[in-house]
Amino acid sequence: MFANYTFTAADRFLRYVQIDTQSNPLSGTQPTSEKQKDLSRLLVDELKAMGLADAEIDEWGYVYATIPSNTNKDVPTICFCAHVDTAPDASGSGVKPILHKSYNGEDIVLPDDKTQVLRKADFPYLERLIGHDIITASGTTLLGSDDKAGVAEIMDAANFLMTHPDAKHGKIRLLFTPDEEVGKGTAKVDMKKLDAHFGYTLDGGDAGSLEDETFSADGVQLIIHGVITHPGYAKDKMVNALKIAGDVLASLPRAELSPETTESKQGFIHPVRVDGIAEKATIDFIVRDFVTDGLKKKEDFLLGIVEMVMENYPAAKFELAVTEQYRNMKEVLDQHPQVVNFAKEAIERSGLKLKMESIRGGTDGSRLSFMGLPCPNLFAGEQAIHSKLEFISVQDMNKAVETIVHLAMIWEEKGEQKG
Repeated sequence: MFANYTFTAADRFLRYVQIDTQSNPLSGTQPTSEKQKDLSRLLVDELKAMGLADAEIDEWGYVYATIPSNTNKDVPTICFCAHVDTAPDASGSGVKPILHKSYNGEDIVLPDDKTQVLRKADFPYLERLIGHDIITASGTTLLGSDDKAGVAEIMDAANFLMTHPDAKHGKIRLLFTPDEEVGKGTAKVDMKKLDAHFGYTLDGGDAGSLEDETFSADGVQLIIHGVITHPGYAKDKMVNALKIAGDVLASLPRAELSPETTESKQGFIHPVRVDGIAEKATIDFIVRDFVTDGLKKKEDFLLGIVEMVMENYPAAKFELAVTEQYRNMKEVLDQHPQVVNFAKEAIERSGLKLKMESIRGGTDGSRLSFMGLPCPNLFAGEQAIHSKLEFISVQDMNKAVETIVHLAMIWEEKGEQKG
C-alpha cells in the first residue's frame, strides 16, 4: 500500500522544528506563549491545502480539522492528537536540524557544540538505527521531536488518506494542542467541538511502542511564612523562611522516592521550583505514582517531613496545597479494550514488533481519557527528548505514519454496515 508513496513526514518535521514554539511554565496566559500559534497557523494552511476544509485555529491556539469518512459503515469517530509546543528544558530558538544519511554506527559530533556527542554506548537504541537516516539538532538547542514528530506524522497520514481513497476509514478528527509540556495541553480543548469517540496521541519513543498507562500526578505547593525583622536586631526574633525551606529539602529521602533513585513502577516526590525571601518561601513539588491511592500516601509522607521540620521553628507557619494534575489513563482504557487492541494490530500490520510500555510521565491522552476520550499513546520515534542530543529516525517516523493509516482502516473494518 505504501510502496509508491513518497512520505512527507520528515520534510514537514525539518520545517516545523525551525519554528520556535517553546511553552512558558511561568506564564498565566493561554497559550503560555503566543509563538506557538505560528506553527498552528501553518498547520491550518497546510491542512486546507490538502482539502480539509474545516481546519481552524481557535483563540487558545488549538487546531481542529476533519478527514471526512469515505465508507458506508458505521464507524466511531477517531481523533489523532499531538502537541505543537516544545519543552522549557533546553532552548528551542534557532533550531538547526541536521539530516545524517545512512547512519553507520559511529559517534555523531554535533557541529555547533562539539562536546555534544551522540554515542551508541549512551543510547543503545542507536544500534537499531544503523542504516537509517537520523535527524539531530546542531548542539546548542533541543530538536523538538517532542512533539513535532507526532505533528508531522499525523499531517503526513492525513495527506496519505486524502490522496488514497481506496484506504477506507470513518470520520477522523485531528487535534493539535499547545502547552502540553507545561501541563496545560487540554486546559481549553473543546470536547464538544472535537466530537470524537476515541483517540490516540502520537507522543512516544521507540518504533513499535504503545503506552496505555501513565503516572497519576499531583502538584504540591508548600508556602512557608517566616518572621521578618531588621537583620541587625534579629537575635531571638527572626525566623528565616529560606532556611526552613532548605531544611525541608535536606530532609527529603536521599536513597528513595526521588526521580534519580526510582524506575519502572516506582513513584516519587520531586521538588521542581524554590522561590522566596526571608519572610516567605515557596517550594513546588510534583508527586507521581502509578496507583492513584499512592499519591495520598506520598503527600502524607511529605506533610510529615514538613511538620517535623516546623517543630524547630515554632514561630513560623506553613500552608500545604495539593492540586490534581492528571490520572493514570489505564483506569479508563481498561474499560475500552478495543482502543488498545486495534493499536496493537496496527503496529503489527506496519511490520513492527509490539512493545507495551508504561509512561513515567503523562500525555495529553491522560487528561483526555478522563474527559471522555479514551486515548493511549502511540510511538512517534522521539529519542533523548528535552536535551541537546535529541534525535529521531526518518524511517521510524514513516512507520508511525503507516501505523496511523492502518489504525484508521482497522476501525473501519470493524465497523458495522449501515442499514
